[in-house]
Amino acid sequence: MAVTIDPIEQFELKSLVPLGHIGHQQLAFTQSALYMFAAVAVIALITIVATSSRAIVPGRMQSLAEVFYEFIEDTLHQATGDGGKRFMPLVFSLFMFVLILNLFGMIPYAFAVTSHLIITFGLAALVISVVVGYGVYKHGAHFFGLFVPSGVPKPLLAILVPIEVISFISRPISLSVRLFANMLAGHIAMKIFAFFVVQLLLAGAWSVLSPLPLFLTIALTALEFLVAALQAYVFATLTAIYLNDALHPGH
Repeated sequence: MAVTIDPIEQFELKSLVPLGHIGHQQLAFTQSALYMFAAVAVIALITIVATSSRAIVPGRMQSLAEVFYEFIEDTLHQATGDGGKRFMPLVFSLFMFVLILNLFGMIPYAFAVTSHLIITFGLAALVISVVVGYGVYKHGAHFFGLFVPSGVPKPLLAILVPIEVISFISRPISLSVRLFANMLAGHIAMKIFAFFVVQLLLAGAWSVLSPLPLFLTIALTALEFLVAALQAYVFATLTAIYLNDALHPGH
């Protein structure tokens, strides 16, 4: 009997606790929400345990937390300067949230939350909302000078200003799609290669070839762990770069 798989099935949302309806739209507590709550709980637990002793000579957990914190702090400082310190809680929280969710997705039979575009777009929309909100609060109308390149002849502004506006609007789209696409493609590839292993094991004499897709699956899994960490870093770095526009809106 032939074995078939649907590599997209792993991304389907499943209702865990029905919450009623709004019109024809069902509301439910899904496994996606469960993993996000779990991620927050893990981050809170790690942070509380790591900072509970506040030892001068840190232990392993405290050292790990300090390494992550200093890494993101340095990334934020390089992008925004000293003025970006106020955004450290936001950037660090986003980095840890995305990282933990990505790593959760690497657990066999777990749900990859960041493979859903609506989740990554929601995080990106939060970032851009903070950029615009703080930029307007801090600089007023001068913030919109971000869309007016300096030193450009006025006749060209009619062309360049719309381009700058479109470029700014596309930021949450590119930020969310980058994370979503990488996690989606990686999990689909791992599912397909793992299926090849099973198919070859059931293929009689052809089973001697099964080590090939097995090794490829192992290599791909290792690569996906790297991608999971790298995408969290990229998300945090781009967030810091975008926040720099809120702090220094002039071209």
